[in-house]
Amino acid sequence: MTVTESLFTVLVVDDEPANRRFVSTVMETAGYRVLEAETGVAGLAEAEDAKPDLIVLEMRLTGLPGTDFIARLRLASPAPIMVLSALGQETTKIEALDAGADDYLSRPFGSGELLARLRVLLRRAQATDPAARPVAFGSVEVDLGRRLVTKNGVAVRLTAKEYAFLQLLVTHRDQSLTHRQILTEIWGPKAEMHTHYLRIFMLRLRRKLEDRPEAPRHFLTESGIGYRLVTTLRP
Repeated sequence: MTVTESLFTVLVVDDEPANRRFVSTVMETAGYRVLEAETGVAGLAEAEDAKPDLIVLEMRLTGLPGTDFIARLRLASPAPIMVLSALGQETTKIEALDAGADDYLSRPFGSGELLARLRVLLRRAQATDPAARPVAFGSVEVDLGRRLVTKNGVAVRLTAKEYAFLQLLVTHRDQSLTHRQILTEIWGPKAEMHTHYLRIFMLRLRRKLEDRPEAPRHFLTESGIGYRLVTTLRP
């Protein structure tokens, strides 16, 4: 357990006692303070009262669907939401992410991966001004405050749309972004069906920023869902 972990409170919302207990035990063992709620309504009340640093949510909830929980929570709290579910269908993942979830992990999963993803979300939430500090991954550094992108210390020229795409990925780094989220943000709501835009611009970013564009390590495709910028690579 680290000092940082011991300062965080995580709310687990799941109507299955066995699942809820497993997740809570994993996080308590890692040093987090854990709160539990067995319904979506109870989870919303707990989130309002306790103001947890992060929420772990089961999508299949009795009485209040997971997407409704996320939408209602987002009206009152910016806390990161990690969705856990045995529902691994692409449509379910997309619905959760579009509703405002920050990440999605399908069962079965290992405790190590769960904790690693929670750490990523909490690090991002701790950043008081993401644009004020450069983000580095591989040989690339992105300084959003100065609108400067370098690779191996050399400035990289990007078109306006390429930069907008990169900026969105960097701002939401280590998170899944759906095709719909990206298209709506950069090209507007009428572009939701034009996923070929994303393939073209992702290819351009990989060519300019990946060391091996044909085997990308940072700009990853999440099949049927969207894209993720990975800034921290596993050994």
